[in-house]
Amino acid sequence: MASGSVDEAMRRAITLAARGIGTTSPNPAVGCVLLDPDGEVVGEGFHAYAGGPHAEIVALAQAGRRAQGGTAVVTLEPCDHTGRTGPCSHALIVAGIARVVVAVPDPNPVASGGAATLRAAGVQVEFGVGSEEAEAGNVAWLTSMRRGWPYLIWKYAATLDGRSAATDGTSMWITSEAARTDVHALRGTVDAVIVGVGTVLADDPRLTARNLRDGTLAIRQPLRVVVDSHGRTPADALVRDGAARTWIATAAEVGAGPDGRVDLPSLLAELHHRGVRAALLEGGPTLAGGFLAAGLVDRVIGYVAPKLLGAGPTALADAGVTTIADAIDLELTDVTQVGPDLRITALPRKREG
Repeated sequence: MASGSVDEAMRRAITLAARGIGTTSPNPAVGCVLLDPDGEVVGEGFHAYAGGPHAEIVALAQAGRRAQGGTAVVTLEPCDHTGRTGPCSHALIVAGIARVVVAVPDPNPVASGGAATLRAAGVQVEFGVGSEEAEAGNVAWLTSMRRGWPYLIWKYAATLDGRSAATDGTSMWITSEAARTDVHALRGTVDAVIVGVGTVLADDPRLTARNLRDGTLAIRQPLRVVVDSHGRTPADALVRDGAARTWIATAAEVGAGPDGRVDLPSLLAELHHRGVRAALLEGGPTLAGGFLAAGLVDRVIGYVAPKLLGAGPTALADAGVTTIADAIDLELTDVTQVGPDLRITALPRKREG
């Protein structure tokens, strides 16, 4: 079998896996392509939703007997446990697969071990093909499983001079309709949306993900999380409207930090326990500063409008920076125009020591 066919199959598997982003959690997004002994594609699939068939099972069903003696190209190590579905490692063995090519080992101790089971059955297993691309495509789930708290994206909207609102408090709308639609698509890729109680009191947001085609609610809604240290969320706040699940996270429930407010690392640990693998922070400047100061933000997405205010609240409050040497350095990974606005994506650089 030509190595090129395996590389091409892995690229296709990574593309397939991306179709499950936002619908598979707490499971990973996985893609699989099956090649027959001659290197021809005979089956492909991806994990579409938690509790549904895994990528390998979908591909095997499509391939049937043509999978025998062939190669399975998978973005993540086949699972080796029985949960809501059976172990994919055993399914591949029963189907007569001779070789399994894996991009990334499974970091989940509950599900890992598929490679060892396959090898014990005489199946050739190889790791590393397309690993960098597969890691990037499944970064939220992989990061969350490896460390025990969700991958956190801080999203903010601001004017070109960094203001999140005017001096009179008005902030609707800083960015364009196109940018707001883009945010709804972003919400559809995460398991939770986090804001502080200050945002609820000031703006009374719904924090739901709306369908991009007609504005109705999307089928799958992220958990709405209000960080509310002292339980000040009004009973009639829109986040309590029943359109999606809501958790009012208080210091009494989660635990308090030295400042008496909700302890943010404990909050993220609890969200992970609740099955949240990726979360979107949409809170105000104070909450954003707290998460950044604690080193808990994994990605920053800023929607910058071509407007100038000259005064008013800034998008970010105290983030623990007192001198330029302590500035939180970012690595820009994407700059895209969305309507009249710019969407800037960046990753905080890890600090030495």
